[in-house]
Amino acid sequence: MEIREDVIYARQSVDRKDSISIESQIDFCKYELKGGSCKVFKDKGYSGKNTDRPEFQKLLVEIRRGRVKRVIVYKLDRISRSILDFATMMELFQQYDVEFVSSTEKFDTSTPMGRAMLNICIVFAQLERETIQKRVTDAYYSRCLKGFHMSGQAPFGYQLEPTVIEGIHTKKMVADPETADLVRLMFAMYSQPQTSFGDITRYFEEQDIKVNGKSLFRTFLSQLLRNPVYAEADLKLYEFFKSQGAAIVNDAADFDGYNSCYLYQGRDVKEDKDRCLKDQILVIAPHRPLVTSDVWLRCRKKLLANKTFQNGRKATNTWLAGKIKCGRCGYALKVTHSPSGCDYLRCTKRSDHKGCTGCGTLRKADFEQFIFAAMREKFREFKHLRGGEETVNPKITAHQVELAQVEVEIEKLLDTLTGANATLLAYANKKIEELDTRRQTLSKAIADLTVETMSPKQIELLSGYLDDWDNISFDDKRTTADCLISSISATSDCVKIEWKI
Repeated sequence: MEIREDVIYARQSVDRKDSISIESQIDFCKYELKGGSCKVFKDKGYSGKNTDRPEFQKLLVEIRRGRVKRVIVYKLDRISRSILDFATMMELFQQYDVEFVSSTEKFDTSTPMGRAMLNICIVFAQLERETIQKRVTDAYYSRCLKGFHMSGQAPFGYQLEPTVIEGIHTKKMVADPETADLVRLMFAMYSQPQTSFGDITRYFEEQDIKVNGKSLFRTFLSQLLRNPVYAEADLKLYEFFKSQGAAIVNDAADFDGYNSCYLYQGRDVKEDKDRCLKDQILVIAPHRPLVTSDVWLRCRKKLLANKTFQNGRKATNTWLAGKIKCGRCGYALKVTHSPSGCDYLRCTKRSDHKGCTGCGTLRKADFEQFIFAAMREKFREFKHLRGGEETVNPKITAHQVELAQVEVEIEKLLDTLTGANATLLAYANKKIEELDTRRQTLSKAIADLTVETMSPKQIELLSGYLDDWDNISFDDKRTTADCLISSISATSDCVKIEWKI
């Protein structure tokens, strides 16, 4: 029978004066051992809001192997600040007869009262974390109501220049001399009743007009035409947004047509924000518009009535839809049917604009079989390298460490805003803008990687799909491709696959 041992777990988010070090945490925990031996697990630079911590995951593996007798922590929130995560952990502890000890909060988890007090403490730990998050959210919300530029790049057609609003140094948008006319052209063309997205993209292609160095795509055009940041903020615009249920910050008298506006997604927005404006926040912005309200409204109402442009159409012709691009121009490949009954993959740019020589002859059935064979071989290599063990994605870990540090920095800066002078306010706001941009980038990267990271259960499921490929459904084939492949660039001469694994 394997001997079970005591373990100490320590965690520190970041180094700061009011944060107890991992070494000090371990010293406190050792008092509970009374001279006995133990194994130590420590995570430095990780938040307690979730369990995606490498050493903590190793601890859970040891528990499941029946090697742990007691888990000792300096304080309850070192192990978790999430009620759900903590409840899951306690179930695991009970399942494997593991005692839980907090060296500074004396709990006896063998009694109902001890377990109740433990749950109360974890509730307050989560409350503390969510309070900090709300402060950050409220600060950004307050800034948007005052018409501040909320970080990130300026929309196409504008550029940023420094300005001062209410004594605070920030940035405002001004027309970009190189691209503003292109925005006006897009609005002018689409405002015509018979002009479609395809007409505009074909014109830009024929005239060799590039947008951010690339061909104009319909998705980009659709988002640009919906954005009121370009529109003249007058009473016509005010009445339109009021009729759509938007939350308008400024009085009607402020909509004098001199400035444009910002549209922010409100806190309670749950529906499709592209088509539904209810509860979204409209505020007058300090920059000048690029198009009149009449032109913008004609485009917007045309978009609202347009039922043909669908981003989320379900694939039916090939389980590789959305992933295959032309190896020459980068446009999507679509399935076309020939009179002979054979299906082929064709370049959409060549079909729509005649601006590409095409991808050559690609029979759909042969191409799908080729990709399937590549997926099966890649997945075999992946399983061999992974060895079937549960691992932590190092990219997620690195991003989480940096995100925790960014959030701490934002919190510190928010603390300085209370009672600060104008110079300090300017610095803090500028720094908050920079940190928020990084925070958004990191959050998106973590979300993307989390989706792409496979659990042992997913690996088992995909293995079954690949072994029984001819008998599984079209949707299951789509699922398999989504898990393994980011994109495919293809011609009849060359195929390049960008893998997720």
